[in-house]
Amino acid sequence: QAQLVESGGGLVQPGESLRLSCSAPGRTFSKSDKAWFRQAPGKERELVAALRWNGEDIYHADSVKGRFTISRDNAKNEVYLQMNNLKPEDTAVYYCAAAFRLPTIATMDLGKYDYWGQGTQVTVSS
Repeated sequence: QAQLVESGGGLVQPGESLRLSCSAPGRTFSKSDKAWFRQAPGKERELVAALRWNGEDIYHADSVKGRFTISRDNAKNEVYLQMNNLKPEDTAVYYCAAAFRLPTIATMDLGKYDYWGQGTQVTVSS
């Protein structure tokens, strides 16, 4: 059972923007590190962005650097992924994940994350 809930996915045209949100109903994740992964059909799940619980360390994959931005609002217990200038290759299911403490901010080992969401579909197509 997913403990995180993603929202904000949808179908957009190339160059458009989307903002994904992730919440944790009934739980407090203000002291956990957060990340966004994505998985395209036939491909492995990949790390897109990650953020320390206190905001001191941040990571964006090279493929999204300059277009995507991860942020969080601990007061609302939410994390966001602002996605600008979307490309067809960004099409994937996007997952939110949380870890009490990542060994490094760019941790790609799925087993290091304690909580996952069910994912939200992002489709970029003209």
